[in-house]
Amino acid sequence: MAITLNSGFKMPIIGLGVWRMESQQVKDLILNSIKIGYRHFDCAADYKNEAEVGVALKEAFTSGLVKREDLFITTKLWNSDHGHVIEACKDSLKKLQLDYLDLYLVHFPVATRHTGVGTTDSALGEDGVLDIDTTISLETTWRAMEDLVSMGLVRSIGISNYDIFLTRDCLAYSKIKPAVNQIETHPYFQRESLVKFCQKHGVCVTAHTPLGGAAANTEWFGTVSCLDDQVLKGLAEKYKKTTAQIALRWGIQRNTVVIPKSSKLERLKENFQVFDFELSKEDMELIGSMDKKYRTNQPARFWGIDLFA
Repeated sequence: MAITLNSGFKMPIIGLGVWRMESQQVKDLILNSIKIGYRHFDCAADYKNEAEVGVALKEAFTSGLVKREDLFITTKLWNSDHGHVIEACKDSLKKLQLDYLDLYLVHFPVATRHTGVGTTDSALGEDGVLDIDTTISLETTWRAMEDLVSMGLVRSIGISNYDIFLTRDCLAYSKIKPAVNQIETHPYFQRESLVKFCQKHGVCVTAHTPLGGAAANTEWFGTVSCLDDQVLKGLAEKYKKTTAQIALRWGIQRNTVVIPKSSKLERLKENFQVFDFELSKEDMELIGSMDKKYRTNQPARFWGIDLFA
């Protein structure tokens, strides 16, 4: 299953996020996920494993496991490279060993102090607060993103972690509309207004953290996961599926792209097995009633400032 983006390209509705994948695990996880059926991989310069992903992709192509045109590869511009978009994109392409990206996203709607292309540092000021660069506008960044398309380096461009105000602004000043807005959304953080606004204006929503962060965000941010909720447990029993499969199916039936992350082979298989059942309208509404407006991804812990405030 795939969603056709406003750029005309098709994006598989389920992908594998590579955030927090250990370097030594990446190759096997990517190759095994391709064998399972995954064709969409979500990367980022800030994940610091693009080079390892590139090694895996090269092996997949040279071994004949899959062709380049069969895969949809996303990566992201880090905050410190807003003034160096073209160089940053080329750096990611080199590490990924690719000639082009299917999708390149502005990772966060904020420019920070440049620390060298591809270093993806989050430099703090003397006050311990993220050193935000107020001389580079998001419109300036977007103009450079559009240049990547005309240069043939990127097929589609998009945004990430943008709210309604910023998304509307991007739609107003863009010559090439953002194809995607990648945001945190899951049963505990549904963001129905933002999702509907994006979809109404032709911007596909990709759900990062579609399982509510699970163990990874509990470890980093001390948050709780929706997967432990009794509603999802009850539905898992009803449909004879896991709570993760229920959450992913809910996301898919909202017409959002879901990119769960897992480093376990069994979970990779489970997360992909979400096309053989459908949640009823009543059960979609039941999950809809679970919303707690609960964000689990909290970079303020590292940045000394809450950019979502």
